[in-house]
Amino acid sequence: MVETSHIPRTIMEVFQQLPEGTLAEVIHNTLYMSPAPTPSHQRLFLNLASAMHTYVSLQASGEIFIAPIDLYLDEDSSVVQPDILFVSSYSAVRIDSGGLHGTPDLIVEILSPGNKKRDLVIKKDLYEKFGVKEYWIVDPDTKEVVGYKHQDDRYVPLPASSGEIKSELLHHTFTF
Repeated sequence: MVETSHIPRTIMEVFQQLPEGTLAEVIHNTLYMSPAPTPSHQRLFLNLASAMHTYVSLQASGEIFIAPIDLYLDEDSSVVQPDILFVSSYSAVRIDSGGLHGTPDLIVEILSPGNKKRDLVIKKDLYEKFGVKEYWIVDPDTKEVVGYKHQDDRYVPLPASSGEIKSELLHHTFTF
């Protein structure tokens, strides 16, 4: 006889039973799995996350978190694992042993071959809906950067660039 108390009944319950470190996200009750990042993704990720961490630490303006970490934007239907995120000292994001709960101030996603549409469309719409103040998308192969700032309940494009993120929120340019 099967013990029914351990059978997941929702996608979020399936997600919560995945082994720690699994590269998976739930967006609007749809489970997305990802392969391991590419070397070019990881090189850029390390350089950019290090630069952002150093700057934020020196400014004492908040905390930088890196993937994989669960960010619950909606406790019932959406949990993502952004590559890099910034939570300001004044943020209402709750941080506990299960991850982060709420809307961070800034998110950076570094594209991988299997996640371009998810980062460029699905997650952009999700982050816009939840009011992430700045959202940056970086192509590790071309170093092209697309950014958005949240203004009047919608995303407004920021000037495109190459090899740098010009964060209005942090008042700093991060080069990579």
